[in-house]
Amino acid sequence: MGKENFAGTGIWKLLSYESQVDDGSVTYPLGKDAVGQIMYDTKGNMSAQLADTHRLSFASNDVRRGTPEEINAAFKGYVAYFGTYDVDENKRTVVHHLKSSLLPNWVGIDLIRYYEFAGNRMTLRSAPMLLGGKKIVITLVWERIS
Repeated sequence: MGKENFAGTGIWKLLSYESQVDDGSVTYPLGKDAVGQIMYDTKGNMSAQLADTHRLSFASNDVRRGTPEEINAAFKGYVAYFGTYDVDENKRTVVHHLKSSLLPNWVGIDLIRYYEFAGNRMTLRSAPMLLGGKKIVITLVWERIS
């Protein structure tokens, strides 16, 4: 499918971000009221940013003067990456090809997301992955804003 026909093209705001462990328990990695935005354009570019709304400000307004604790908390409360994407309509997947990321280990990798659309909402789910020694699935629900 051409990217110009992908129903996800546009800008979306985050409604929910949850992690379901294989034992059935659900957690909210950035809190129940996480915020975020994801964008797909018709030329195959994408970007995503998600944040914990309760991140604390640094004591200094100088970004290079955060304490190790402040930097650690800011890093753990934010997810950001950008790159290109491809869509497989038959598999109902969108693959994010990361050019850069807040997490350096993600630079150059592909993130596969299974998509569903319902009205003005898009749900993206990860394949099961190992995180912290547990198998989890990440589910993100987005609402179209443009």
